[in-house]
Amino acid sequence: MNLKGRNFLTLKDFTPEEITWLLDLSADLKERKKKGIPVDVLKGRNVALLFEKDSTRTRCAFEVAAHDLGMGTTYLGPTGSQMGKKESIEDTARVLGRMYDGIEYRGFGQEIVEELAEYAGVPVWNGLTNEYHPTQMLADMLTIRENFGELKGLKLVYMGDARFNMGNSLMVACSKLGLHFVACTTREYFPDEKLVEICRGYAGESGGTITLTEDVEAGTKDADVIYTDVWVSMGEPDEVWEKRIRELTPYKVTKDVMGNAKETAIFLHCLPAFHDRKTKIGKEMGERFGIADMEVTDEVFESAQSKVFDEAENRMHTIKAVMAATLGAEIV
Repeated sequence: MNLKGRNFLTLKDFTPEEITWLLDLSADLKERKKKGIPVDVLKGRNVALLFEKDSTRTRCAFEVAAHDLGMGTTYLGPTGSQMGKKESIEDTARVLGRMYDGIEYRGFGQEIVEELAEYAGVPVWNGLTNEYHPTQMLADMLTIRENFGELKGLKLVYMGDARFNMGNSLMVACSKLGLHFVACTTREYFPDEKLVEICRGYAGESGGTITLTEDVEAGTKDADVIYTDVWVSMGEPDEVWEKRIRELTPYKVTKDVMGNAKETAIFLHCLPAFHDRKTKIGKEMGERFGIADMEVTDEVFESAQSKVFDEAENRMHTIKAVMAATLGAEIV
């Protein structure tokens, strides 16, 4: 499989075979990491990490993965570049493309990362936009495959706000790889209809299905994977908290929800998670609304079914695979 020179902007751009190959490469790189086998085959290369939104996992995953591959990194945080302020996206892309071998972008609209890719002349990787989060998808699918040995035919239920990057990306990934995707939430938070139709086309080819439901009991029945995310995304105003908590609390992942899934079901969350009051926002919302948690209970988050930290680790292995593949690394 030759992905050299390719951008990694959304899984819509990749075939099921290409996605599976990236998962296989991720698993191989993970095994080498565990055994202490070096893969520093990209010595002398450098990558730029362009972050308009802060992150723990994405930044650390890209930096460690690049270091393991022998590359240097330059982190440009929310105030670290002039992109969009004193310099256009197009010009920023052309400057960085002359200095770096690859560019990661994490920020706002999908159109930004697509414009970077259009003008950079080097591979551009989407670390998260409002619409898509493809590197997270590889980590999720690798984690699921590690637990079940396969992907095709499994039922994944996403609970909460399914309109943005996580709901969109999980629907794309599942439909490409033959999983049965369920968005379990109130109708207002269903994914975009146009994307649903595109994904139903993918699912028709892979053997997967797409289901949108407001019924928690029916939606989560016999699920293999229960997935959720925070209810308010980075950059959204504080005023939306009250509305989201009121409307999405029925879709919180609880012990009863997990009990309605298969006995072998696992819980996933892309993190960070508001499963207790040990964060500034968690404490503030807890005191304001009299709640101990939000999208998932602490009981579920800390349970044996929760694989969230395996999932977080897998961000690094899968991102390493993406960079290695698109930069043409020869790993023997």
